[in-house]
Amino acid sequence: MAPGHVAYGLRAQYGLLVAPETVMAWERGEQSPTSAELTALAGVLWCSPGELLAEPVTLREHRLARGMDPEDLARRVGLDAGSYQKMEDTGRWKGNERQSAALASALGLNLAQFVTATGKEEELAGLLRSAVTTRWQAYVKPLAKLLPVPKAHLERVLERLYNDYQSRMVATLSWGGGQGAAGAGDAGREFLAEIVDRFWSMAGGAG
Repeated sequence: MAPGHVAYGLRAQYGLLVAPETVMAWERGEQSPTSAELTALAGVLWCSPGELLAEPVTLREHRLARGMDPEDLARRVGLDAGSYQKMEDTGRWKGNERQSAALASALGLNLAQFVTATGKEEELAGLLRSAVTTRWQAYVKPLAKLLPVPKAHLERVLERLYNDYQSRMVATLSWGGGQGAAGAGDAGREFLAEIVDRFWSMAGGAG
């Protein structure tokens, strides 16, 4: 269908006044349709809203890909619609542990998708770096609040990450020759740069 045909369908079937130029901008990725426009566009093109989206990244995109409205999702996770909408608009999730687990379940998010969609990447990386370089036990609770993961599983993963990091540092110091602390520092920085990827592989959330 040409953009003009799509614009006509949106107006005739759904009462939406959308110019052909806007449809072209959607196609080029220069603009994004609203939730109502995306739903109507899917109807005109005889497909699901999720089929019109690239790989979802944000909370809004994941919600639209599931064909859910904000009120429905808010009800499923135990929030009022206004509070949920504010979090979606800002890209900063502030739900508690139970709400986070409900959100991940409702949207079918794995751990990596959840962290990206809720804007927690930097916070996660910071907590993991601190956990492996100090006392990992102190970071179980903060990470459990951040992620919909059982504390027992987090404890096992953090302990493994901590032990791997400490082993890397000890091994580098013992066979680093003249490099000594400098070599250990390089190895440590390399490990910390990969800390989130290592966490996903151990926690089973990168798929």
